[in-house]
Amino acid sequence: MALKQVSSNKCFEGFQKVFEHDSAELKCKMKFGIYLPPKAETGKCPVLYWLSGLTCTEQNFITKAGFQQAAAEHGIIVVAPDTSPRGCNIEGEDESWDFGTGAGFYVDATEDPWKTNYRMYSYIRDELPKLINANFPTDPERMSIFGHSMGGHGALILALKNPGKYKSVSAFAPICNPIQCQWGKKALGGYLGPDTSKWEAYDATQLVKSYSGSRLDILIDQGKDDQFLSAGQLLPDNFIAACTEQKIPVVFRLQQASHFCSPWLGYDHSYFFIASFINDHIKHHAKYLNA
Repeated sequence: MALKQVSSNKCFEGFQKVFEHDSAELKCKMKFGIYLPPKAETGKCPVLYWLSGLTCTEQNFITKAGFQQAAAEHGIIVVAPDTSPRGCNIEGEDESWDFGTGAGFYVDATEDPWKTNYRMYSYIRDELPKLINANFPTDPERMSIFGHSMGGHGALILALKNPGKYKSVSAFAPICNPIQCQWGKKALGGYLGPDTSKWEAYDATQLVKSYSGSRLDILIDQGKDDQFLSAGQLLPDNFIAACTEQKIPVVFRLQQASHFCSPWLGYDHSYFFIASFINDHIKHHAKYLNA
């Protein structure tokens, strides 16, 4: 499958690149960012997949998160795909910010008119890794996944639905229980139809209740002053309770405001929050990818 290089920038002795390709799964052109650490010039490297949140493209993470230095130090290739198909000319795809374009929710749609193109789950699980492994110096046996918000939801469900495929998983402010929040109800209802039993296959809190795969250490960072946490869109407590009941290891860090007395709020839902803790997440994955 042909790749077209869109951009390339030297970064911490490696290269931050963006490529475009024709996706067979999504039936449209897709872009992804890929960071190639210096080690990739001389040998195969593990791959860490990042899934972004609502309204994002491949650009948000690669320009705002500041992950490249840690990825270079640990010798990890980092891939950041787009969040949905684009330019499919589906009626209504651009009508709202939390459904359609920029909001693929990492599911395989079963409802018209979305089911032909909106197959982000299979794109991330199957097509994209095959493309990356065929074109870059990767070790296909060493792969991990992480993400933010909608992408945190995506990372968790992909790891839970495919035991052993990913060496590790982590998330920033993930949508943990989408069948119980407005974002999830809108997206899952639109892509999968009104039968809520079908939604459970893409809900991390539901999936963890029946998880019986290999050991999976989960790291989650959540900003204490995240506006979407207080609005009930993320529901991490439900996921933590399910993990505890199933004895699945999860480190959940509620990141507070500053220690000194301050009138300002603490960590929110933005990339400033992600950039503050991204090195911890790269180290978390390096522990498993470089074992």
